[in-house]
Amino acid sequence: MKNYLPEWMHGWINLLDTALVVILILLVAWLLRLLTRRLLARLGMHYTLPPQVETAARRLSNFVIGSAALVAILDQLGVSPTILWTAFTGFAAVGAVAFFAAWSVLSNIFCALLIFTTRPFRLGDRIELLENGEKPGLKGQVIDINLIYTTLQEIGGPAEGTLMQIPNSLFFQRGLRRWPSTAAQAHVIQGDG
Repeated sequence: MKNYLPEWMHGWINLLDTALVVILILLVAWLLRLLTRRLLARLGMHYTLPPQVETAARRLSNFVIGSAALVAILDQLGVSPTILWTAFTGFAAVGAVAFFAAWSVLSNIFCALLIFTTRPFRLGDRIELLENGEKPGLKGQVIDINLIYTTLQEIGGPAEGTLMQIPNSLFFQRGLRRWPSTAAQAHVIQGDG
């Protein structure tokens, strides 16, 4: 093709070729992102996932797709794969240190996902987190569940009406007694639960 073009355009062919490949990479990344968003929305509706879980999955997929597109573009621009690998492993090492430093937070986030999917209790339920067979535990009505804490409004005892924030990981370390709310019982009777 270079034979049919003027001499001054020969230098621009490689640049034009690289630009077209970069545009193609960006287009594929955009289409993958759109497809992933729709798939996650369908999964969220089918499994009735909380919006926080869907948002976190969407952000993670956007990060993965964006990172892959960035690496592909940098490769087209001539950046050495060795440099990319060195940078990635450096960031991964820092990420691993941060992961271990934030282990309890990550544990609570994972337990929140388990609470949302296995549903040992729901908003409005009265629950008691048992200490052991002889001592009464923390008792209250579930008024909020977020990624780190479950908030209970205390029932009975000297501090009735106060709010307790219990780390989500604690619900998987101790026994749990549950009194479903009337709304939750209506869902079970109708077959929704």
